Amino acid sequence: MEKIAAWLAPNLAAAVLTVPPERWPLVEEIRLRAGRPLQLRLGDEEMWPRLEGEPVLVTAEDIARTLNIMTAASIYAYEAELSKGYLTLPGGHRVGIAGKVLRDGNKIRGFQHFGSLNIRLARQYPGVGEKLLPQLLDKVTGRLHSTLIISPPRCGKTTLLRDLVRLASSGWPAAGLAPLTVGLVDERSEIAGCYQGIPQLEVGPRTDVLDGCPKAEGLSMLIRTMGPELVVCDEIGTAADQQALLEAANNGAILLASIHGAGINDLARRPFGRELLALRLFQRIVVLSRREGPGTVEKVYLR
Repeated sequence: MEKIAAWLAPNLAAAVLTVPPERWPLVEEIRLRAGRPLQLRLGDEEMWPRLEGEPVLVTAEDIARTLNIMTAASIYAYEAELSKGYLTLPGGHRVGIAGKVLRDGNKIRGFQHFGSLNIRLARQYPGVGEKLLPQLLDKVTGRLHSTLIISPPRCGKTTLLRDLVRLASSGWPAAGLAPLTVGLVDERSEIAGCYQGIPQLEVGPRTDVLDGCPKAEGLSMLIRTMGPELVVCDEIGTAADQQALLEAANNGAILLASIHGAGINDLARRPFGRELLALRLFQRIVVLSRREGPGTVEKVYLR
């Protein structure tokens, strides 16, 4: 937590470090909102740190100072990331940004004023995919089936996806899985947590990452240039994503993707979801929840 606190304005850092050390592993988010108290999220619990017995009120100056630290006083060097509403810190931590946007016609160029920051702490849990992986493999050949993970927000889908990428890229002899060349499109820098193009989180030795690239364009680029056996992306949701996955499958690639939803029935009620299911691109569909904590596997559908 000291490394995270070092990115904050000093008074906010001091407040964050009042959290007992034994609770640090539970912290998922640190939220800064101008004119409102500093907030931490620990799983399903909220915490409002205090200094001298009082909640810590975040000011616009605190947010500006925090961003100045995060960008090494060169905020204009981060315009491309800022225009997408986030920054990525060393270690793969992602900072979501809200405030008054600057527009250039129909495009967002950046922010005129910063009103909120949401620091989402990147944590990896190697091994979380091992229990699930055998259910995703062909029992005869050991080949990984194309798999879709359906999950509501904050249910561990990105953590699970990352570990499945690691296992596929490394190979897992215990389950009969041979190593695969993996192409990962990490549009929001959440899976590999790249900083300056280098993955900060473990995604395996045979994984090539397109960081900050739109999914549809990235999938096509990887198929054309990197020859992946497995292509991976997070949070699909557009017709272009669907078409790119279809093209990748037609080129012989295995697919691994995630989508927001409460389950297969919820997905089937949405036009995009119905079309995606009708294509039958995925031989396995995994549904997650938080019922027993993030990453709870509710069901694995075989198709």
